[in-house]
Amino acid sequence: MVIGIVAGAVLVLGAIGAVAVRLTGSGFPEARYRLTVPKTLVDGKYELLQDRSETDGRKALEGTYDAKVHDPKPVVAQYASESPKESGALLVSGMYGRFKDSAGARKKMLRGAADSEGAFVAVRARDITPPGSDVTLSCQVLTVRQGGADSSLPMCAWADENTGATVGLVSEETAQQKAWDVDLAKTAATTLKVRTEMRQPIG
Repeated sequence: MVIGIVAGAVLVLGAIGAVAVRLTGSGFPEARYRLTVPKTLVDGKYELLQDRSETDGRKALEGTYDAKVHDPKPVVAQYASESPKESGALLVSGMYGRFKDSAGARKKMLRGAADSEGAFVAVRARDITPPGSDVTLSCQVLTVRQGGADSSLPMCAWADENTGATVGLVSEETAQQKAWDVDLAKTAATTLKVRTEMRQPIG
């Protein structure tokens, strides 16, 4: 299941790279932030299994072009948690660079994930702003079908002038839940934490 989800998440990069965003000005924003791939995420809960930025990430960006995206660099990583209380996986697919008018990019990223083979939108994307934050995320629940079985996959996306990514969370609990029972607010809070830990000032 995790392998299939990673493959689907990588397709999001192509959607980001090819997205046609609305022109709001003649210049590009300054490159002030980048995405890193730390050894752990979410206060050490998830440990890095694979950094696929230079393989799957580069492949996903090949052949994509957008006049309003400058200097895109992919970030694709798979993390795992072996906690006795909550084992599972965390998947990140995105990129950093200089982006014009990133509004709407979050939903386009989620649509890219939903177009992956074997994935279906079970809960349509909606915007969530976690309490105490000024960052708005877009979140949805996919039903992933493999081997004749359906599993729920919650995911959220963020986008700003320099960074954008989709975060998918896999756990035994959510996989077995009905899609409408999945706590997307919790997924959003985790995604915001991932953004805080991966998004770092350049230099």
